[in-house]
Amino acid sequence: MEINRTYRYRIADLDVVICSLVPEIDVRETAPSLQPFECETTGDNRLFTLTIEDSLEADDTFREIGDFDTGNGHIKVDKDDATGCYQFLIRDISEKPAALLRANADFTDCRCSIVCQKKVLQTFALNNTLMLTYAFAAAKHNALLIHASCVKQGEYAYAFIAKSGTGKSTQVSNWLKYIPDTELLNDDNPIVRIIDGEAFIYGSPWSGKTPCYRNIKARLGALTRIVRDKTNFVVKESPASSFASVLPSCSTMKWDSVIYNHVLDTISSIVSTTGIYSLHCLPDRESAEVCSKAIAKTSNA
Repeated sequence: MEINRTYRYRIADLDVVICSLVPEIDVRETAPSLQPFECETTGDNRLFTLTIEDSLEADDTFREIGDFDTGNGHIKVDKDDATGCYQFLIRDISEKPAALLRANADFTDCRCSIVCQKKVLQTFALNNTLMLTYAFAAAKHNALLIHASCVKQGEYAYAFIAKSGTGKSTQVSNWLKYIPDTELLNDDNPIVRIIDGEAFIYGSPWSGKTPCYRNIKARLGALTRIVRDKTNFVVKESPASSFASVLPSCSTMKWDSVIYNHVLDTISSIVSTTGIYSLHCLPDRESAEVCSKAIAKTSNA
């Protein structure tokens, strides 16, 4: 007897439907970080449907695009040039297979098999499957999944980007300690959307090593790139420099011209509507105070 568990989620005001045909995969248990985003019905903004099944097998006729190290695992990407469909083999950090994902050209209809048995790896598999599906499906909705750490202060939020290990989480930690009325929005993968010409940032079910899965939204007050330095100072970046700073932090596929062009358009909108800065800093209290003074907005701004 086929079991069909259907789960509905609203992430950054875009709806996701997950159907599990596998009795052993209960999405609420396998991906508990989705819980704050669960909703009873889906609206007009359905982003994609993901069906979890146990019969999906890799299609060797797909053309290999590449094999990528994501930092916490590996993803092999293949494409069927005739249909535009994609195939992803998701592996853990030791390169053990975790999930196989098949998506149509615009990522609205997806199927996956979770091929690992350990619960912790099943969580890794489902979260990574959902995260990459969301990133590519959301591109046409002026939404970007960005690698950033983000704090909220009043109705505004401030996102920090940097290469891993440069200090974005440290800067956010200093804001939380020393800048009044701040709270963590997301520590790794918030979502930025352009809505009616204005940039907003949302919490997401994906937050790296910090369990911060908040279903909240704020205006994007600024986006700041962290640069290690011997003194603390802030530079407002030019439009060209801003674009170059933001692009590497966005999840995209450069080889897919449709998705990539949507991403470029959204970045252009962010640059034209939002202050983009670079913070040259030490990992100290003063850096947070200097940054806050330079970039923070008020509700009347």
